[in-house]
Amino acid sequence: MTPPSNASYGADSSGLICGFRFGTDCRGQAVSAEQAVAWLDGEAGGDGFVWLHFNLAHAATERWLREHVSLSEVFHDALHEKSRSTRVELDDDMLVAIVNDVHYNFAFEPSDISTLWLAVTPRLMVSARVQPLRSIDRLREAVKQGSAVRSTVELLVHLMHDQGDVLVDIVRSVTARVDSLEDHLLAGRLGKQRADLGALRRLLVRLQRLLAPEPSALFRLLQKPPGWIREADLQDLRQSTEEFSVALRDMAALEERIKLLHEEIAGRVAEQNNRSLFVLTVVTVLALPINIVAGLMGMNVGGVPLAQHPHGFWVVVAIIAAFGVVALWLAFRRERD
Repeated sequence: MTPPSNASYGADSSGLICGFRFGTDCRGQAVSAEQAVAWLDGEAGGDGFVWLHFNLAHAATERWLREHVSLSEVFHDALHEKSRSTRVELDDDMLVAIVNDVHYNFAFEPSDISTLWLAVTPRLMVSARVQPLRSIDRLREAVKQGSAVRSTVELLVHLMHDQGDVLVDIVRSVTARVDSLEDHLLAGRLGKQRADLGALRRLLVRLQRLLAPEPSALFRLLQKPPGWIREADLQDLRQSTEEFSVALRDMAALEERIKLLHEEIAGRVAEQNNRSLFVLTVVTVLALPINIVAGLMGMNVGGVPLAQHPHGFWVVVAIIAAFGVVALWLAFRRERD
Protein backbone atom coordinates (compact mmCIF):
# COMPACT_ATOMS: atom_id res chain seq x y z
CA MET A 1 0.00 0.00 0.00
CA THR A 2 1.43 3.36 -0.99
CA PRO A 3 0.65 6.05 1.58
CA PRO A 4 -0.38 9.52 0.50
CA SER A 5 1.66 12.48 1.56
CA ASN A 6 -0.44 13.14 4.67
CA ALA A 7 -1.45 9.55 5.43
CA SER A 8 0.63 9.23 8.60
CA TYR A 9 -0.47 12.50 10.11
CA GLY A 10 -1.54 12.04 13.73
CA ALA A 11 -0.27 8.43 14.10
CA ASP A 12 2.36 7.34 16.63
CA SER A 13 5.25 4.90 16.09
CA SER A 14 2.86 1.92 16.14
CA GLY A 15 0.53 3.49 13.58
CA LEU A 16 -2.14 4.25 16.19
CA ILE A 17 -4.26 7.26 15.26
CA CYS A 18 -6.36 7.26 18.40
CA GLY A 19 -7.21 4.92 21.27
CA PHE A 20 -10.02 5.03 23.84
CA ARG A 21 -10.79 2.97 26.92
CA PHE A 22 -14.44 2.77 27.97
CA GLY A 23 -15.03 2.10 31.65
CA THR A 24 -18.10 1.73 33.82
CA ASP A 25 -19.25 5.26 32.97
CA CYS A 26 -19.37 4.27 29.23
CA ARG A 27 -17.28 7.33 28.33
CA GLY A 28 -14.14 7.06 26.25
CA GLN A 29 -10.82 8.09 27.74
CA ALA A 30 -7.83 8.55 25.45
CA VAL A 31 -5.10 5.91 25.88
CA SER A 32 -1.85 5.14 24.10
CA ALA A 33 -1.05 1.85 22.40
CA GLU A 34 1.10 0.72 25.34
CA GLN A 35 -1.61 1.58 27.88
CA ALA A 36 -4.20 -0.31 25.86
CA VAL A 37 -2.01 -3.42 25.63
CA ALA A 38 -1.30 -3.29 29.37
CA TRP A 39 -5.02 -3.01 30.11
CA LEU A 40 -5.84 -5.91 27.78
CA ASP A 41 -3.16 -8.05 29.45
CA GLY A 42 -4.82 -7.42 32.80
CA GLU A 43 -2.07 -5.34 34.35
CA ALA A 44 -4.31 -2.35 34.90
CA GLY A 45 -7.49 -4.31 35.62
CA GLY A 46 -11.03 -2.94 35.40
CA ASP A 47 -14.13 -3.56 33.31
CA GLY A 48 -15.03 -2.09 29.97
CA PHE A 49 -13.40 -2.30 26.56
CA VAL A 50 -10.84 -0.59 24.34
CA TRP A 51 -11.09 0.87 20.85
CA LEU A 52 -7.87 1.24 18.85
CA HIS A 53 -7.89 2.98 15.47
CA PHE A 54 -4.84 2.45 13.22
CA ASN A 55 -3.38 3.88 10.04
CA LEU A 56 -2.44 1.04 7.67
CA ALA A 57 -0.34 3.42 5.57
CA HIS A 58 2.12 3.38 8.49
CA ALA A 59 4.80 0.76 7.85
CA ALA A 60 4.82 -0.56 11.44
CA THR A 61 1.05 -1.01 11.88
CA GLU A 62 0.58 -4.61 10.71
CA ARG A 63 3.70 -5.84 12.50
CA TRP A 64 2.64 -4.14 15.73
CA LEU A 65 -0.85 -5.66 15.55
CA ARG A 66 0.56 -9.18 15.08
CA GLU A 67 3.01 -8.78 17.93
CA HIS A 68 0.83 -7.09 20.56
CA VAL A 69 -2.84 -7.87 19.81
CA SER A 70 -4.43 -11.28 19.42
CA LEU A 71 -6.57 -10.97 16.29
CA SER A 72 -8.13 -13.50 13.96
CA GLU A 73 -6.17 -14.59 10.92
CA VAL A 74 -9.23 -13.74 8.87
CA PHE A 75 -8.69 -10.09 9.83
CA HIS A 76 -5.02 -10.16 8.79
CA ASP A 77 -5.85 -11.96 5.54
CA ALA A 78 -8.63 -9.48 4.77
CA LEU A 79 -6.09 -6.64 4.81
CA HIS A 80 -4.56 -8.05 1.61
CA GLU A 81 -7.67 -9.36 -0.14
CA LYS A 82 -8.58 -7.90 -3.52
CA SER A 83 -12.29 -8.28 -2.75
CA ARG A 84 -13.46 -5.21 -0.80
CA SER A 85 -17.21 -5.89 -0.59
CA THR A 86 -18.83 -4.81 2.68
CA ARG A 87 -19.41 -7.73 5.02
CA VAL A 88 -19.59 -8.71 8.69
CA GLU A 89 -18.70 -12.28 9.62
CA LEU A 90 -17.87 -14.31 12.70
CA ASP A 91 -14.55 -16.12 13.15
CA ASP A 92 -13.50 -17.80 16.39
CA ASP A 93 -15.91 -15.73 18.48
CA MET A 94 -14.55 -12.54 16.89
CA LEU A 95 -16.48 -10.27 14.54
CA VAL A 96 -14.51 -9.32 11.44
CA ALA A 97 -16.02 -6.50 9.39
CA ILE A 98 -14.97 -4.96 6.09
CA VAL A 99 -16.68 -1.63 5.54
CA ASN A 100 -16.29 0.69 2.57
CA ASP A 101 -16.62 4.40 3.17
CA VAL A 102 -15.98 7.70 1.40
CA HIS A 103 -12.88 9.76 1.98
CA TYR A 104 -12.97 12.63 4.45
CA ASN A 105 -12.54 15.13 1.59
CA PHE A 106 -15.09 13.38 -0.63
CA ALA A 107 -15.50 15.25 -3.93
CA PHE A 108 -18.08 13.11 -5.76
CA GLU A 109 -15.45 11.01 -7.51
CA PRO A 110 -15.70 7.19 -7.74
CA SER A 111 -12.07 6.95 -6.62
CA ASP A 112 -12.91 8.71 -3.32
CA ILE A 113 -13.98 5.42 -1.71
CA SER A 114 -11.74 3.35 0.51
CA THR A 115 -11.96 0.42 2.93
CA LEU A 116 -12.10 0.20 6.71
CA TRP A 117 -11.21 -3.09 8.43
CA LEU A 118 -12.58 -3.93 11.90
CA ALA A 119 -12.09 -6.70 14.44
CA VAL A 120 -14.54 -6.80 17.36
CA THR A 121 -14.40 -8.81 20.59
CA PRO A 122 -16.12 -8.21 23.94
CA ARG A 123 -13.12 -6.23 25.26
CA LEU A 124 -11.54 -4.83 22.10
CA MET A 125 -12.42 -3.17 18.82
CA VAL A 126 -9.63 -2.60 16.30
CA SER A 127 -10.22 -0.46 13.23
CA ALA A 128 -7.70 0.20 10.48
CA ARG A 129 -7.75 2.26 7.29
CA VAL A 130 -5.38 3.64 4.66
CA GLN A 131 -7.13 6.92 3.79
CA PRO A 132 -8.97 9.24 6.21
CA LEU A 133 -12.63 8.22 6.09
CA ARG A 134 -15.64 10.34 6.94
CA SER A 135 -17.71 7.89 9.02
CA ILE A 136 -14.91 6.73 11.30
CA ASP A 137 -13.87 10.34 11.88
CA ARG A 138 -17.44 11.19 12.86
CA LEU A 139 -17.38 8.29 15.31
CA ARG A 140 -14.08 9.46 16.75
CA GLU A 141 -15.43 12.99 17.24
CA ALA A 142 -18.56 11.62 18.90
CA VAL A 143 -16.44 9.65 21.37
CA LYS A 144 -14.28 12.70 22.05
CA GLN A 145 -17.44 14.72 22.75
CA GLY A 146 -18.42 12.21 25.44
CA SER A 147 -20.98 9.93 23.74
CA ALA A 148 -21.83 6.98 25.98
CA VAL A 149 -21.02 3.57 24.47
CA ARG A 150 -21.77 0.43 26.48
CA SER A 151 -20.14 -2.26 24.32
CA THR A 152 -17.94 -2.87 21.31
CA VAL A 153 -20.97 -3.97 19.24
CA GLU A 154 -22.72 -0.71 20.12
CA LEU A 155 -19.60 1.08 18.88
CA LEU A 156 -19.87 -0.89 15.62
CA VAL A 157 -23.57 -0.02 15.35
CA HIS A 158 -22.73 3.65 15.98
CA LEU A 159 -20.26 3.47 13.09
CA MET A 160 -22.89 1.93 10.79
CA HIS A 161 -25.37 4.67 11.77
CA ASP A 162 -22.73 7.29 10.94
CA GLN A 163 -22.08 5.63 7.61
CA GLY A 164 -25.82 5.63 6.92
CA ASP A 165 -25.93 9.36 7.68
CA VAL A 166 -23.03 9.94 5.29
CA LEU A 167 -24.89 8.02 2.59
CA VAL A 168 -28.03 10.09 3.17
CA ASP A 169 -25.96 13.29 2.83
CA ILE A 170 -24.48 11.99 -0.43
CA VAL A 171 -27.93 11.11 -1.78
CA ARG A 172 -29.21 14.59 -0.89
CA SER A 173 -26.25 16.29 -2.53
CA VAL A 174 -26.50 14.17 -5.68
CA THR A 175 -30.28 14.78 -5.80
CA ALA A 176 -29.69 18.54 -5.66
CA ARG A 177 -27.17 18.29 -8.51
CA VAL A 178 -29.53 16.13 -10.57
CA ASP A 179 -32.36 18.64 -9.97
CA SER A 180 -30.14 21.43 -11.28
CA LEU A 181 -29.15 19.42 -14.35
CA GLU A 182 -32.79 18.55 -14.99
CA ASP A 183 -33.74 22.23 -14.85
CA HIS A 184 -31.07 23.00 -17.45
CA LEU A 185 -32.38 20.16 -19.59
CA LEU A 186 -35.97 21.42 -19.44
CA ALA A 187 -34.73 24.90 -20.35
CA GLY A 188 -33.07 23.45 -23.45
CA ARG A 189 -29.51 24.12 -22.28
CA LEU A 190 -27.78 20.79 -22.75
CA GLY A 191 -24.14 21.84 -22.32
CA LYS A 192 -22.14 19.25 -20.34
CA GLN A 193 -25.20 17.75 -18.64
CA ARG A 194 -24.73 14.38 -20.29
CA ALA A 195 -21.14 14.03 -19.07
CA ASP A 196 -22.07 15.23 -15.57
CA LEU A 197 -24.95 12.76 -15.32
CA GLY A 198 -22.68 9.97 -16.50
CA ALA A 199 -20.14 10.79 -13.77
CA LEU A 200 -22.86 10.85 -11.10
CA ARG A 201 -24.26 7.54 -12.30
CA ARG A 202 -20.83 5.88 -12.19
CA LEU A 203 -20.39 7.20 -8.66
CA LEU A 204 -23.73 5.75 -7.48
CA VAL A 205 -23.04 2.39 -9.13
CA ARG A 206 -19.66 2.14 -7.39
CA LEU A 207 -21.13 3.19 -4.05
CA GLN A 208 -23.86 0.55 -4.30
CA ARG A 209 -21.43 -2.16 -5.34
CA LEU A 210 -18.97 -1.47 -2.54
CA LEU A 211 -21.28 -0.34 0.27
CA ALA A 212 -24.09 -2.88 -0.06
CA PRO A 213 -23.42 -5.49 2.65
CA GLU A 214 -23.28 -9.17 1.74
CA PRO A 215 -26.70 -10.45 2.92
CA SER A 216 -25.60 -14.04 3.49
CA ALA A 217 -22.83 -13.18 5.97
CA LEU A 218 -25.01 -10.72 7.85
CA PHE A 219 -27.93 -13.15 7.90
CA ARG A 220 -25.74 -15.88 9.43
CA LEU A 221 -24.48 -13.45 12.05
CA LEU A 222 -27.96 -12.28 13.04
CA GLN A 223 -29.31 -15.84 13.13
CA LYS A 224 -26.42 -17.35 15.11
CA PRO A 225 -24.70 -14.53 16.98
CA PRO A 226 -21.93 -15.17 19.52
CA GLY A 227 -23.07 -15.43 23.12
CA TRP A 228 -21.32 -12.25 24.23
CA ILE A 229 -23.49 -10.00 22.02
CA ARG A 230 -26.48 -8.66 23.93
CA GLU A 231 -29.98 -8.87 22.49
CA ALA A 232 -30.29 -5.09 22.55
CA ASP A 233 -27.11 -4.78 20.46
CA LEU A 234 -28.49 -7.33 17.98
CA GLN A 235 -31.67 -5.29 17.63
CA ASP A 236 -29.63 -2.14 17.04
CA LEU A 237 -27.54 -4.01 14.46
CA ARG A 238 -30.69 -5.12 12.63
CA GLN A 239 -32.07 -1.58 12.72
CA SER A 240 -28.86 -0.05 11.39
CA THR A 241 -28.81 -2.64 8.61
CA GLU A 242 -32.38 -1.73 7.66
CA GLU A 243 -31.55 1.99 7.64
CA PHE A 244 -28.53 1.23 5.50
CA SER A 245 -30.71 -0.74 3.09
CA VAL A 246 -33.17 2.17 2.84
CA ALA A 247 -30.33 4.53 1.92
CA LEU A 248 -29.13 2.08 -0.73
CA ARG A 249 -32.66 1.78 -2.17
CA ASP A 250 -32.89 5.58 -2.38
CA MET A 251 -29.54 5.52 -4.16
CA ALA A 252 -30.84 2.90 -6.62
CA ALA A 253 -33.94 5.02 -7.31
CA LEU A 254 -31.74 8.07 -7.91
CA GLU A 255 -29.56 6.05 -10.26
CA GLU A 256 -32.67 5.04 -12.25
CA ARG A 257 -33.72 8.70 -12.45
CA ILE A 258 -30.27 9.64 -13.74
CA LYS A 259 -30.54 6.85 -16.30
CA LEU A 260 -33.86 8.24 -17.58
CA LEU A 261 -32.44 11.78 -17.80
CA HIS A 262 -29.40 10.42 -19.60
CA GLU A 263 -31.66 8.70 -22.14
CA GLU A 264 -33.70 11.90 -22.55
CA ILE A 265 -30.55 13.90 -23.30
CA ALA A 266 -29.37 11.21 -25.71
CA GLY A 267 -32.75 11.38 -27.47
CA ARG A 268 -32.57 15.16 -27.79
CA VAL A 269 -29.01 15.01 -29.11
CA ALA A 270 -30.06 12.37 -31.64
CA GLU A 271 -33.01 14.56 -32.70
CA GLN A 272 -30.72 17.55 -33.21
CA ASN A 273 -28.33 15.41 -35.25
CA ASN A 274 -31.22 14.15 -37.37
CA ARG A 275 -32.40 17.70 -38.06
CA SER A 276 -28.90 18.77 -39.02
CA LEU A 277 -28.58 15.77 -41.32
CA PHE A 278 -31.99 16.57 -42.83
CA VAL A 279 -31.00 20.17 -43.59
CA LEU A 280 -27.75 18.96 -45.14
CA THR A 281 -29.68 16.47 -47.28
CA VAL A 282 -32.14 19.16 -48.43
CA VAL A 283 -29.32 21.49 -49.42
CA THR A 284 -27.65 18.67 -51.33
CA VAL A 285 -30.89 17.79 -53.14
CA LEU A 286 -31.55 21.43 -54.04
CA ALA A 287 -28.06 21.80 -55.46
CA LEU A 288 -28.29 18.60 -57.50
CA PRO A 289 -30.33 20.03 -60.45
CA ILE A 290 -28.00 23.01 -60.68
CA ASN A 291 -24.94 20.76 -60.83
CA ILE A 292 -26.49 18.43 -63.39
CA VAL A 293 -27.68 21.22 -65.72
CA ALA A 294 -24.43 23.16 -65.32
CA GLY A 295 -22.48 20.03 -66.19
CA LEU A 296 -24.55 19.31 -69.26
CA MET A 297 -24.56 22.90 -70.51
CA GLY A 298 -20.86 23.27 -69.92
CA MET A 299 -19.81 20.38 -72.19
CA ASN A 300 -17.64 21.58 -75.04
CA VAL A 301 -19.59 19.72 -77.76
CA GLY A 302 -22.01 20.74 -80.47
CA GLY A 303 -25.77 20.56 -80.13
CA VAL A 304 -26.05 22.19 -76.70
CA PRO A 305 -29.75 23.19 -76.46
CA LEU A 306 -30.62 26.90 -76.26
CA ALA A 307 -27.02 27.84 -77.03
CA GLN A 308 -28.18 30.26 -79.73
CA HIS A 309 -31.47 31.26 -78.14
CA PRO A 310 -31.53 34.93 -77.01
CA HIS A 311 -33.23 34.05 -73.72
CA GLY A 312 -31.61 30.64 -73.24
CA PHE A 313 -29.92 31.52 -69.96
CA TRP A 314 -33.17 32.58 -68.30
CA VAL A 315 -34.98 29.51 -69.61
CA VAL A 316 -32.37 27.26 -68.00
CA VAL A 317 -32.60 29.27 -64.74
CA ALA A 318 -36.38 28.83 -64.76
CA ILE A 319 -36.04 25.06 -65.30
CA ILE A 320 -33.52 24.78 -62.42
CA ALA A 321 -35.72 26.92 -60.15
CA ALA A 322 -38.75 24.74 -60.93
CA PHE A 323 -36.83 21.58 -60.08
CA GLY A 324 -35.60 23.20 -56.85
CA VAL A 325 -39.07 24.29 -55.76
CA VAL A 326 -40.51 20.82 -56.41
CA ALA A 327 -37.65 19.13 -54.49
CA LEU A 328 -38.00 21.57 -51.59
CA TRP A 329 -41.77 21.00 -51.43
CA LEU A 330 -41.34 17.23 -51.41
CA ALA A 331 -38.67 17.36 -48.73
CA PHE A 332 -40.61 19.55 -46.30
CA ARG A 333 -43.79 17.59 -46.97
CA ARG A 334 -42.03 14.44 -45.76
CA GLU A 335 -40.69 16.35 -42.74
CA ARG A 336 -44.21 17.46 -41.76
CA ASP A 337 -45.49 13.89 -42.12
